[in-house]
Amino acid sequence: MPSRSMGNTSSTGAPSPQPRSPTFRPRVALPPDYEYMKKLVPELKLEIKEKDSRIAQLEVELNEARRTVSRKDNEISKLHREIHKIQSVLAQASPVMSNGDLAGKLHASHLAAHTKKQGVSAESGQPDGRDATGPAPKFDKDFRSKQLIKEAIMDNDFLKKLDSSQLREIVDSMYPKQYAKGTFIIREGEVGSHLFVSAEGQMQVVKEGQVLGQMGPGKAFGELAILYNCTRTASVKAVTDVHVWELERRVFQTVMMRTALRRLEDNLSFLRSVPLLATLSRDKLVKMADVIETEHYAPGSYIIRQGTSGDTFYIISSGSVRVTQRSQEGEESEIRTLQAGEFFGEQALLREEKRTANIIALSPSVTVLALDRTSFARLIGDLQELRQLKYEERPVSRTSSTHSSRVPNEFSHLTLDGLDIIATLGIGGFGRVELVQNAGNAGQTLALKCLKKHYIVETQQQEHVHSEKEIMLRCNHQFIVRLYKTFRDSKYVYLLMDACLGGEVWSILRDRGQFDTDACRFYTACVVEALEYLHNRNIVYRDLKPENLLLDTQGFCKLTDFGFSKELRNHGKTWTFCGTPEYVSPEVILNKGHDRAVDYWSLGVLMFELYTGAPPFSASDPMKTYNIILKGIDIIDFPRHIPRSGEQLIKRLCRDIPTERLGYQRNGVEDIRKHKWFQGFDWEGLRCRSLTPPIIPQVKGPTDASNFDCYSRDLETPPDELSGWDDDF
Repeated sequence: MPSRSMGNTSSTGAPSPQPRSPTFRPRVALPPDYEYMKKLVPELKLEIKEKDSRIAQLEVELNEARRTVSRKDNEISKLHREIHKIQSVLAQASPVMSNGDLAGKLHASHLAAHTKKQGVSAESGQPDGRDATGPAPKFDKDFRSKQLIKEAIMDNDFLKKLDSSQLREIVDSMYPKQYAKGTFIIREGEVGSHLFVSAEGQMQVVKEGQVLGQMGPGKAFGELAILYNCTRTASVKAVTDVHVWELERRVFQTVMMRTALRRLEDNLSFLRSVPLLATLSRDKLVKMADVIETEHYAPGSYIIRQGTSGDTFYIISSGSVRVTQRSQEGEESEIRTLQAGEFFGEQALLREEKRTANIIALSPSVTVLALDRTSFARLIGDLQELRQLKYEERPVSRTSSTHSSRVPNEFSHLTLDGLDIIATLGIGGFGRVELVQNAGNAGQTLALKCLKKHYIVETQQQEHVHSEKEIMLRCNHQFIVRLYKTFRDSKYVYLLMDACLGGEVWSILRDRGQFDTDACRFYTACVVEALEYLHNRNIVYRDLKPENLLLDTQGFCKLTDFGFSKELRNHGKTWTFCGTPEYVSPEVILNKGHDRAVDYWSLGVLMFELYTGAPPFSASDPMKTYNIILKGIDIIDFPRHIPRSGEQLIKRLCRDIPTERLGYQRNGVEDIRKHKWFQGFDWEGLRCRSLTPPIIPQVKGPTDASNFDCYSRDLETPPDELSGWDDDF
């Protein structure tokens, strides 16, 4: 048996690998504090664990604190709402309201947070253009005095909006007056009706005994008083002997009316002279006259160039133009000359086509009235279609005579003695609104508006009260508060109306802070339906705001308080300044004359307030508010929660130029209904009242006035007023 080999060979005879020598690893030296740190690790882990536990505990406490803060915030908000509610009641019940001036008291608290906004008005007996044709009084002035007055007016933020013809007449109509040293030109708290321009001397402005500043020559002041009745908010005292120029409110308003009417009639006369437009109704011509723009051209200027596309029609107001035509060879020859009263470019209203001639202004200059096709189509429509209408197919405007009869009602038998007062629903400068019960039927309640006759006479609002009565008696619409009957005695006139026990939209908005889109859309839609009804009857409302919107027991919204409403004759305009300062439109402020377009402006302001709880235009005093309004809606920042479509609709309603406002154009309120913001809204459901309102008021019965603020009893006894202006009540 062969011996087993002990050599380094494998079983196959191959040499076996040599065994490896062990690798030498040097010993690692440990830091001197190793043992200490080793013992420290468990302690650190324990400390981290304890801190984690403490963090968790603090997070629990923080969450609890947040819940507590949230509860406190809710309690604070609730208390604030109660405070605001009390403040709004106190603001209306304040003794300042018994003083005798309308607008000044109206302004005393209209900008305070969560207090009701009050309306203002000039004298309701003002002529609306019928006797504004006579000349305004003129007073001789030297050249220097005229320049001083002009510069002072043009330096005033409000007055500088006057056009050149108005400015010229106002300067001529101002008369001189002297004030001795130490006397008052304006006294705080007194009723004002004059505009002043300082000519010589020094004056102090004093408010509540404090001197606010000094005034020298060349300053216009007191301008709010030429808009409407108001109390002076500060005194102006003569420091030296003073010479001023003065203008009375009625003269200012007569100048504004006359210049506006003259411009309107001139434009209408020009438009009627155009054969293409001769068959259009006065209503359409008035709208066109409003959008006509005046353009001036220096001699030699091309108004139209041959071969260019045109979309504008021109009427020559003053001056003359040369009509030339260029031949194919490039030679330009004169065709004719056009004088004032003649027109050119009328085919541009029908279609877009190349101009076939040049129109060149002649010396000394040319003034033309321009109307573009876009504005024409937006207001009037397609002229070809209008001209092709047969006479019997032409739209018939609904005039006042069509709707002059009063609506019969079931309460005509009631007498004043047969009504018992249950509660007060609201108060204001003119009186109160009481919830009354039919003594012969305990389940039948109505609202009785009680107006102090002496206050109406003092503020010259008789015509407005008559208008409110006549218009409301003729209205019968589900979104307008119904007037059933009127009464009178020696101290009051009374209006017996629907009792809308769901409360005021204003008070609900005050308590909630703001409405969501569904609520805004619902209440706006109710107003749109009401305005369409009024406008179809040539009635302009003029006082739209949340304070004048009431909810019935089902939650549907109704328009109330027609004290500023007016029926417009022959599609005309009115000039009386009235409305709520934050809601009045630019043309009202500027005394340009206004019509139903003001209601669409107010509709846009209303939408903004429903969304935010405050109107977009407001300031510390009315004149500042008016100047903000004149700067336009585009300067207003919109909160993020107002959707883009809502912002767009508000801006389309609040356009500075009335004819650009949605609702006032050829399709009327249908343009509003079709706007994207109303997309998907159930208009038919609203009309038939199958649409569920966003807020359903809690009303326990016909005598439940809990949705209104609480008011103290009226202990004041007004004096008798026996002039007889209310004989037909």
